[in-house]
Amino acid sequence: MAVGCFLACTACAADNPWGPASSGEDPDHIEISLPDMAEESAATETAVETEPAPAAAEPNGETYILYTSDVHCGVDAGFGYAGLVQIRDELVSQGYQVILVDDGDFLQGAPIGSVDQGESIIEIMNQVGYDIVIPGNHDFDYGVDRLLELASESDFEYLSCNFTHEDELVFAPYTIVNANGIDIAFVGVTTPKTISTVRPSFFQDDDGEYIYGFMEEDQTGEAVYEAVQNAVDEAREDGADLVYLMAHLGNSDVCSPWTYADVLSNTTGIDVCLDGHSHDDDQVVMLNADGEEVTRSAVGYRMDCIGYSHIDAEGTIIETGIWTWTNTESAADLLNITNDTSAFIEEIMAQYEDTLNVVIGTSSVNLTIYDPNVEDDAGNPIRMVRRAETNLGDFCADAMRDQSGADIALLTGGSVRTDVGLGDVTYGDLADVFPFGDDLVIVEMTGQQILDALEWGARALPDEAGAFLQVSGLSYEVDVSIESGCVTDEDNCLQSIVGDRRVSNVMVGDDPIDEDATYTVCIQDYLIDDGDGFTMFAEGEIINDSVILDLQALINYLTETLGGQIGEQYADPFGQGRIVINE
Repeated sequence: MAVGCFLACTACAADNPWGPASSGEDPDHIEISLPDMAEESAATETAVETEPAPAAAEPNGETYILYTSDVHCGVDAGFGYAGLVQIRDELVSQGYQVILVDDGDFLQGAPIGSVDQGESIIEIMNQVGYDIVIPGNHDFDYGVDRLLELASESDFEYLSCNFTHEDELVFAPYTIVNANGIDIAFVGVTTPKTISTVRPSFFQDDDGEYIYGFMEEDQTGEAVYEAVQNAVDEAREDGADLVYLMAHLGNSDVCSPWTYADVLSNTTGIDVCLDGHSHDDDQVVMLNADGEEVTRSAVGYRMDCIGYSHIDAEGTIIETGIWTWTNTESAADLLNITNDTSAFIEEIMAQYEDTLNVVIGTSSVNLTIYDPNVEDDAGNPIRMVRRAETNLGDFCADAMRDQSGADIALLTGGSVRTDVGLGDVTYGDLADVFPFGDDLVIVEMTGQQILDALEWGARALPDEAGAFLQVSGLSYEVDVSIESGCVTDEDNCLQSIVGDRRVSNVMVGDDPIDEDATYTVCIQDYLIDDGDGFTMFAEGEIINDSVILDLQALINYLTETLGGQIGEQYADPFGQGRIVINE
């Protein structure tokens, strides 16, 4: 079956199962061919030689910016890096100049990233040929020093107009690329929420003083707006014809006042915002501070979309939009893409196969982070682990409580990363669930401190938030009709709670929680440092600061406590009724 018109105009979408979404005029017809799809009946174990990249054609004077975001180590998921390279090379073969950029969160999210703390990911991105990236919040998960070390090994440029060290910018705020005689500026900005969604100690000196920051002290957002505006103005003064904002900001209310809409509505001079962080694929045209239209484009999660912006020879932006891959099987596998990048990734992945493929148990149920009954407009599942109880959240929290011996286990939904399917459960499956390698800690806390933690975790409902708490040994209800009374400090951490509370009917086992009693609570160690904005864990007494690695807790719970079998106790994807959300 030959696959033609791999990415095509809207008119071809009916024949294209991954049809494009866009935010401009109908695109030109751009044919990008891929290798023939292998017939299922002709599957073979014979190695396939990589196909050479198409030869570059005479320049046609036009430019494509291709962009990715929130890949989270999904090197062979969705389009995959091999599919991205195939598209890039085909465009080059048709005479287009191509600039390749990424909007952050590429270093973390799977064992291939965590095993060597991002080394292999940088090697792959160097091989792919990225030109510019910005750091996302999770690119700091291995620490600032590690990110800076990896940046020095990267063949591409890092940008951020608001990431500072002792009030001095760490990376350049912008860069200008001349493409076909058009000066295109790229300005980078990273969400200030990074300071609380990553382990805060990573940004502190030995005395606990913050030496790195993202201009988060200004809770009005004005400092970030000004930093972006200054970078845009300087780029224009340096001769930029077009300005693209590379942002890791997102669209969630919990990110206010630093969402993409906050920034764009308070700045001018930006032509297009390429955004990430919230894993959405929304294509939006909105007004800037001068009432002029500006396009915001996001590209989803783990390479399920690739973004493009087409610029003609006169410097006019013809269209900005995304190509979407909706198949469960990756493009590289389904279309038999065999290029230098696919071979390079295969070589690196082979190094981990023996470890990742070790079977440690089986499951008769699907453990999920997604709502099994709801899909978004593009047919993608809706993530619910950050807004509701799930069976995988229960499983992970149970493993933490079981292995620590604590009274209660509290687990942020943002730390549970992917599903565990039916059948054999491998080391790699569980490593994908807990890819960060956090230690489990036991903290002695009062009932009141636990109530404060639950209230903070529920503050964003019905919207999702990484701080939403999955639980074991405890149950609670949330009334989302009550406005959250959580007040934040300058670091976006919990300062106080005022007014009525959303969380009620909290039970520890079969008994109502006692505000004055003390309980032992198992958490991941990053929460001790005000991670995700939780401040109450640092107020408790640490009983054990390193019980076991979170991943090892999952392995031990499955192999020892459950006897290698995940069964009917976790059959309901919505969990065991530990968390009740009342609207």
